[in-house]
Amino acid sequence: MLSLYRRYADAILTVLPANRLLALDALRGLTITAMILVNNPGSWSYVYGPLRHAEWHGWTLTDLIFPFFIVIVGMSLQLSLKQQGLTGKFAIIRHAAIRGLKLFALGLLLALFYYNFRDPAYSYIEQKLLTLRWLGVLQRIGVVYFFSVIIVLYCGTRGRIGWLLGLCALYLVGMWYLPYTDSQGAQFSGLLMFGNSFAAWLDHTVLGAGHVYYRSATPFAFDPEGLWSTLPAIASCLTGVLIAQWLQTERSLVAKIRGLLLCGIVAVWLAELWHFSLPINKSLWTPSFVLLSSGYCAIALAACLWLCDVKRWRRWSAPFVVFGANAILFFMLAGFAARALMMLSVGEASLQQWLYRALYQPLFGDYNGSLLFALSFLLLSYLLMHWCYKRGYIFKV
Repeated sequence: MLSLYRRYADAILTVLPANRLLALDALRGLTITAMILVNNPGSWSYVYGPLRHAEWHGWTLTDLIFPFFIVIVGMSLQLSLKQQGLTGKFAIIRHAAIRGLKLFALGLLLALFYYNFRDPAYSYIEQKLLTLRWLGVLQRIGVVYFFSVIIVLYCGTRGRIGWLLGLCALYLVGMWYLPYTDSQGAQFSGLLMFGNSFAAWLDHTVLGAGHVYYRSATPFAFDPEGLWSTLPAIASCLTGVLIAQWLQTERSLVAKIRGLLLCGIVAVWLAELWHFSLPINKSLWTPSFVLLSSGYCAIALAACLWLCDVKRWRRWSAPFVVFGANAILFFMLAGFAARALMMLSVGEASLQQWLYRALYQPLFGDYNGSLLFALSFLLLSYLLMHWCYKRGYIFKV
C-alpha cells in the first residue's frame, strides 16, 4: 500500500514545473481541503468545537481557513508579477477586473443554486431571487484581489505597508468613532456587538436586511463578508504580498523559514495581547484578526517549506496539490454538490439528512458520524478532482 502511494505521489509531483513553489501549492490545497471539510458535516447539530466558527469574539481553527486563502491570494499575486510584467499595467488591471467580476458572478451563481422541492408553496423568485445574498466568499476574494492588484502595481514595499496599515486604521476609525442610528433614532458608536456595529449598520443600510447572511440580527442585519470589513481583508491580502516578497529575496531558504517563523510567532503573540482591547473577530475581520491569521499563515508556510524543501519530504503534499491546483473549481463543485444533497429528498428528509441518519449516525454516533460524513464527501470530491487533474483540466477564472 505504501509503495502504491509513493508511485501515485511521484506521478503527481514529477509533472510540476521546476519553478513551482511546492510549499505554497501544498498550503493552498490544505486550506481549500479544510474549507470543504468544515462546510459539509453530516449534521450541523453535531460538529466538534474546532470545526465550528467562534460564536463571536475569539477564534477557532476553522476561523483561520478563509483568511489563509486570502493571504495565499496575495502570495500568488506577488509571485506571478514577473510573468505579467511585460503586458503593461493597464492590461494587468483589466485582467484583474475581469477576474474579480468572474469570481463575484460565480459567488452569485452558487448563492442562486437552490430550490426547496419539499415545500409546494416555495417561491424561487420571492424566497431566493428577491432575497439574494449579495456578498460571500468568492465575492470577497474577487473584490480583494482587484484592489490588491492596483496597490501592488503602483506601490513599492513602503507603499504596500502604508496601505496595509492605513486600511486597518481607516477601518478602526469607522468602527470606533463614526456615529450611526437605528430605525428608532437611537445613536450608537464604538460598538463591536453582534448586529450592532458600524459595519453592521453599513451592511443593513446599503445591502438591505434581506440580502445579507445574518438577516435576523438586531438592530442591524449584517454579513460576515460585508462592506466595511473588506478593508482589513485587503490588508490580509497585502500581508501575503509581503510574505512573497520575503521569499523572493536573495537570502538562504533556511533564513527565509526562520524569518517567517519569527514574524509569525510575534504576530500571533501581539494579536493575542491586542485581543484584550480589540477583540479577535472573524465576522468583523478586525485588525487583530488580520494579525493573528496572517501570523499563523506565515508559520504554516514555514512548516511546509521546511518539510518540502529542507527535509525533502514531498510525497505527503500530492493530494493537496491536486486540490490546490483547482481550488475554485473544487469550491464550486463542492458547493453545488452540497446544495444538491439538500434539495433532493428521501421521504420527508433531504438526501443529506437521510444519508446521515440512515448510515453514519447509527454506525458511528452523532459527532463521529457527522465528521465521517464530511470526510466521505471530501473523498468523493477528491476522486473527481483527481480525474480533472490527470486530464489537465484546470479551471482558471
